[in-house]
Amino acid sequence: RDFNERCAQCSEVNWGLTDGGRFYCRSCHNVTERTREVVNTDFISNTRIQTISKGLRKQEKPDGGCEWYVCEGFQLVLKKQAEALEALGVCPQMKDEILCNFWRRYLQKSKQAYCNRPAGETVKALSVCDSSTDVDSEPERPSLLHLSLSESEGDLQTDCSFASSTSRVSESTSVCSGSVDGSLYLMKNQREKLRMTMPMTLSFCYMALLWLREPMTLSDLLRFVVEGHIPYLNVFQHFPEKMKLCGLDLKIFCVESWPVYEEVYNKMLELAAFLDLPRFPDITDSCFLHPDMLCMKYLMEANLPDELHNWTCRVVKKICIGEADFLTLVPGNKSTRNVKYDVLAAAVIVVVLKLLFLLDDHYEWLLSDFAEESNKNNKEGGPYFAFKKWYKVIKCSLDVEQKKLDEERAKYLWRCEKPLFYSAKKKSKVLKRRQMVVNLQNQFGKLSGSVQPAEKPKPSSFQLSWSEENTDGSCFHGHSLKGILQEKCGLLTAMNPAYWLCTVKLCTEKLCGHLAHYREVDFPQSYHFVLRLFSFLLRIQPSHIHDEVCVIEHKLFNKKLCKKSKYNTRLRK
Repeated sequence: RDFNERCAQCSEVNWGLTDGGRFYCRSCHNVTERTREVVNTDFISNTRIQTISKGLRKQEKPDGGCEWYVCEGFQLVLKKQAEALEALGVCPQMKDEILCNFWRRYLQKSKQAYCNRPAGETVKALSVCDSSTDVDSEPERPSLLHLSLSESEGDLQTDCSFASSTSRVSESTSVCSGSVDGSLYLMKNQREKLRMTMPMTLSFCYMALLWLREPMTLSDLLRFVVEGHIPYLNVFQHFPEKMKLCGLDLKIFCVESWPVYEEVYNKMLELAAFLDLPRFPDITDSCFLHPDMLCMKYLMEANLPDELHNWTCRVVKKICIGEADFLTLVPGNKSTRNVKYDVLAAAVIVVVLKLLFLLDDHYEWLLSDFAEESNKNNKEGGPYFAFKKWYKVIKCSLDVEQKKLDEERAKYLWRCEKPLFYSAKKKSKVLKRRQMVVNLQNQFGKLSGSVQPAEKPKPSSFQLSWSEENTDGSCFHGHSLKGILQEKCGLLTAMNPAYWLCTVKLCTEKLCGHLAHYREVDFPQSYHFVLRLFSFLLRIQPSHIHDEVCVIEHKLFNKKLCKKSKYNTRLRK
């Protein structure tokens, strides 16, 4: 009550106390270095003592490990991922200001910190491994975990009274898991909450990137994870040696599958609603995540003519998907549609290609023949864009890159380089066995003549790069669309007015998971090839891009579809 200073972050005066004696803001969860002054008259009369508590020291186990909590493990993962993103050029304030505040808010909402944990859960945590263990008295309630993403790895401090109560049963706890609460974490009642998982660490990172409007889409983030630039697979090998992983901890932190776009994205939406976050900063036309910006990027990567950007901008403006109210995330608002920025931009490009080239396995080839004939006689300006030539160049490059990606995934070793050992006695045996395996692999590799793995490539926003300086004509950026356009009323329009819809009616069943059904055999090969190209660039299934294409088409041709449905209704009557 005597501490009346305003919070440095939110300027509120609403302080609480941690178990370590430090003040923290109940509004924004900012923890200060100020401590409570304690007057103790029992010790020496008329003497004021100022105590600074650094929390309970983690008690050493017989195997040399220390007591740690699952949330501390996830905090280390988030810290490593945030540092990797900073190394990739993300704003430095992401880790200590944005991501750290999201993490603290999650710990409070999930009742893991900054709150009083129900006493019943502590008893379950102690008795789940050994129901016959005798506990003299009910453990004290844990109250606050002081966690910071800028905390050093070697000094993990937990200001939680739960640690002292578990020291009596540390041996029985370590049988089931190396962490104190690993058994409790996987219990049934915990699954009802938004329980932290490894894919959710990427959801946290993407949510922070989206809040800062960083020029990195979710597909870029997941690609950097697969390429090894962001720690995710076997990230627990970076844990301090005292944090022993065994049993249920491996089930929590070991990952043996690649992150899935839909899972990470949906968990991000759940997290934003769970944390009661306000409306995110507006996505304006100057932001990288705006469709006009992303369309320009994907047109360059797909080696398509620059003039197509004018058409993508016209489509974006026509159906009003470039407005800030449409693009900005509002957590928990079910009336607004959640936007996948990279998928939306790719779908806009597909729709524009259908508008100009139809992509029906016939019309685009006729236009290509016309463009090739015109290029023979055209000596002024840039060459006309020929879809057939573009298809051959892209298909050759795409097949090579896809084969390389499939081989890398097939050869990936899911075992971590750092061996896991659960006691100091077994450490020497495990390390010796691991060294023998490495030596044998090197010897067999030399005998078989296998090529040593190349160094990890540097991260890049572009997977496919095309240069106009190439003399082989493989770059189409400067090619012209004059051969397929005509001018009407001062506007350039497509020579062919026809258009085919991917679906007449969108699917409304929630259990389906898709707005339109996609099977390769039901659609032209040209359309499937374009979907396959953007599917490779975004590392998602073609059906997800197809869904977005259908939604854009229904917005673009809404009036015509309404007239057609009314006409069909009259015929039935």
